[in-house]
Amino acid sequence: MEFFQELEPLLRAFWFIAIPVSVIFIIQTIMTFVGGDAMDGVNVDFDGDLGHTEAPFQLFSLRNLINFLLGFSWSGIAFYETISNRTLLFVVAILVGIAFVAIFFLIIKQLMKLAEENSFKMEEALGKTAEVYLTIPASKSGKGKVLLSVKGSVRELEAMTEQDESIASHSVVKVVKIENSNILMVEKV
Repeated sequence: MEFFQELEPLLRAFWFIAIPVSVIFIIQTIMTFVGGDAMDGVNVDFDGDLGHTEAPFQLFSLRNLINFLLGFSWSGIAFYETISNRTLLFVVAILVGIAFVAIFFLIIKQLMKLAEENSFKMEEALGKTAEVYLTIPASKSGKGKVLLSVKGSVRELEAMTEQDESIASHSVVKVVKIENSNILMVEKV
């Protein structure tokens, strides 16, 4: 405690913010990785339609307050000897705190992209071009296979044609409709 008593008041304030906020941040991080982070935010007591937004996280939450105070306090400590103008130091500390919240927002936004629904639906194949993998017999007399790229992944799907001639392997075809919800009807491009 003698260390804190010898410090100037502003630097002491930065330390008194940094230590508990760092402990809370470490606890939040551990709880996030072990699954104890069930709720992020504070319940408020007023009427409003805030629950139906598409935002990836709440702006005013305990986690964002901790992130802001973490950046604010540690940058205040780090730049205390470098920046002699205390007003400028305070402004820099606030900007770094805001930057911490912004960086956290960007990280969460990128993580939310991992939760997107990317399952394949046959309807997404309509109008797409594909490469014939196994020869497609003429006039619905049999099935062949095509390789179709949808959402960055290549699928091998059964295909038929209504054309009077078969479509050879490595030909490019266009999907015109879907039969029985699992067979592509194609025509040569």
